[in-house]
Amino acid sequence: MSPTFIGITGIIIMILMFFTRMPVAFVMASVGFVGFSCMISTDAGLVLLSRNIYETFDSYDLTTIPLFILMGQLGFNSGISKRLYDAGYKFLGSVRGGLAMATVTACTAFGAVCGSSPATAATMATVGLPEMKRYNYDDELATGSVASGGGIGMIMPPSVVLIIYGILTEQSIGALFVAGIFPALLVTLLFIICIYIRCRISPEQGPPGEKFSWPEKFKTLLGLGETLVVFTLVIGGIFIGLFTPTEAAAIGAFGVLLIALVRRQITWEGFVKSLMETLRTSCMVLMLIAGAVIFGKFLAVTRIPFEIAGWVAGLEMSPVLVMGVVIGIYFIGGCFMDALAFVTLTVPIFFPVVMELGFDPIWFGIIIVMVTEMGVITPPVGINVYVVYGVAKNVLKEEIPLEKIFKGIFPFLIAVIVGVIILIMFPSIILFLPNLMY
Repeated sequence: MSPTFIGITGIIIMILMFFTRMPVAFVMASVGFVGFSCMISTDAGLVLLSRNIYETFDSYDLTTIPLFILMGQLGFNSGISKRLYDAGYKFLGSVRGGLAMATVTACTAFGAVCGSSPATAATMATVGLPEMKRYNYDDELATGSVASGGGIGMIMPPSVVLIIYGILTEQSIGALFVAGIFPALLVTLLFIICIYIRCRISPEQGPPGEKFSWPEKFKTLLGLGETLVVFTLVIGGIFIGLFTPTEAAAIGAFGVLLIALVRRQITWEGFVKSLMETLRTSCMVLMLIAGAVIFGKFLAVTRIPFEIAGWVAGLEMSPVLVMGVVIGIYFIGGCFMDALAFVTLTVPIFFPVVMELGFDPIWFGIIIVMVTEMGVITPPVGINVYVVYGVAKNVLKEEIPLEKIFKGIFPFLIAVIVGVIILIMFPSIILFLPNLMY
């Protein structure tokens, strides 16, 4: 059997195994191990399996992931999310749809200390849904804004997906972080415009809330000072080369913990819970990376990625059209798989193609994160939708139908598509800060 045939067979078997609901990490590792053993030898496969799992969990660079996750968990359990939402509410809550706008803005800000889309959605749903319910917001607008706003956590640095993309493609994580700032702000602005238009057409969807004086508004900003300090220290330190992303993550986690202790806003139970959630999430992410690396080594020996890259390069099609096809694959795949798993699975396949076409790797990383962001709110997977559904059931003590939440995210989905088109047309929006940095 030819290496290409073995590789295609492995990919088909892997897809079929996904339908058994086995964890994605174990599926990729198993198929990669068996395929590599068939191509080389069983001994080589065992060495590959053991070495890559050990090296993944032993990697210094990958300590960035658990540290940033810890920073987000400490931020959640110390009440930072509530203060962010309170500030957004006092500035925007008095206009139609203002609470939904405040929720989206708070999602962007919390993404700067969290880096996880489902975690951002869950946090803001807990804080924002009861307030929007109290002011008689339409369920579609309320849940749609939370689920969609949570997706911004995938783009806003520190993003776990961007860290993994940087490790898999050997790109600068610092450059990816600063490249994600303007796109995240662009999506936030588009979401706010979307809410404004929606409430102009149907004013009853987002009734205005109470008004606050300017002194009250500025007082809430004082509560955000420490969050801004941590974000500036982490991203600014990377930007000017003061420390590496791993060191920045450690400083960020320590900074959030210090703020929580000084404010006396975290209990021992909250601290232990932060550690447990960090451990659980980090193990899941690291196993995904290990599985993707093992599967990627199998693909490398079959030479499928390079065959695809060569085939694409030989096509008489414009690179932009080919990129459109790749983006379409990411959009469709993101609808059926978890974004993190899908990126780790497909980057080894498509990255050589993108390099062959001459696209910037930093630009491509932000674009695919933007596209897979749509996957966290689109059916049938739509993880953020299910997170909001579960939180609403627990917090509001009522069940909001899933179809209503999916209907609520549709206008925001259009906004993300517009954002992707803008970033494709004007790549300098993504590359300006990284080019300035280097």
